[in-house]
Amino acid sequence: MSLFVLDTDILSLYYRGLPAVVRRVDAHPASDLAISIVTVDEQLTGWYTLTRRARQPSEIAQAYGHLGDAVVRLAKWRILPYTEAAVARVGQLKALRLNISLMDLRIAAIALEHGAVVVTRNLRDFGRVSLLSIENWSV
Repeated sequence: MSLFVLDTDILSLYYRGLPAVVRRVDAHPASDLAISIVTVDEQLTGWYTLTRRARQPSEIAQAYGHLGDAVVRLAKWRILPYTEAAVARVGQLKALRLNISLMDLRIAAIALEHGAVVVTRNLRDFGRVSLLSIENWSV
């Protein structure tokens, strides 16, 4: 069985209920699915930013509500760590000048360290990483 790492975009589409993504994710046992700690970082950073920008009491309460919901949702997934080996792999990938964002390189490195498939819509960028298996579950 393969391990599938949902990138941040795919996870967001899953939470929004995109039928193709929901169908594909739900077709796999939880043991075959994971997210990376990078996705946790990206998800929570967005909600942290919203809480800091909110000014009206209703906006503040709503932002913190979303942050709390995100923590609960994220905790339900297997979360793959960003290990020293993955950090070193990012350094190797950066040296190749692949023109990929740092966060995507980190997700790719984590997936490579675990022999996992990255589930993403960003086939162009992740496809630049040699030996990385990718799939798009949004179609």
